[in-house]
Amino acid sequence: MISAEQMLWGYANGIFPMAGSAEDPTLMWFDPQHRGILPIGGVRISKSMRQHLRKTRWRPVLNGQFSAVVHACAARPETWINADLHRIYADLFQMGAAHSFEIMDGDQLVGGVFGLTIGRAFFGESMFFHRTNASKTALILLSAHLANCGFTLFDTQYPTSHLQSLGGLTIAREDYRRRLARAIRQPADITALPPPSPQAVLQAMTQTS
Repeated sequence: MISAEQMLWGYANGIFPMAGSAEDPTLMWFDPQHRGILPIGGVRISKSMRQHLRKTRWRPVLNGQFSAVVHACAARPETWINADLHRIYADLFQMGAAHSFEIMDGDQLVGGVFGLTIGRAFFGESMFFHRTNASKTALILLSAHLANCGFTLFDTQYPTSHLQSLGGLTIAREDYRRRLARAIRQPADITALPPPSPQAVLQAMTQTS
């Protein structure tokens, strides 16, 4: 069993814990040779996603339903989030070191992401969606929000085709650790600003392109 403080130490040193399944009580530390990262404020948005963001009435919320997001991320046939990780994430949330980013349709939670922060680094743990495009919307808006709040590293642990479609990169362990060391030395506050709306993100992209 590890503590919230040990979890933060691990992330600050480039490693992270996972369980083999929801029923597996053992947590193992991982240090992948290749790491996935998302651009901060520079996520690739397809034409169809631009149309979706332009018309959607969905809105982002920060830290509104942290426990619900974690449980939704774990509610799948195969999950690495066991009971100990649920407890640790809850402790980290109370400490202000873990955060959820929800996509809401009215009062319904339709998608989201949760992760940890140290300095200017955000460590994405998992995401989920109940509606098509909800997880992509969450990642796009979260990336923009992190940029607005001064973050410099968006760690996604492992690269995936889903993340690559949004401009995600695969970098070597050594490169990741250099970026990590720089990011955790400087302060940033994910709660400093409200999350941007989908339309505001599109407008900002138009102004800078």
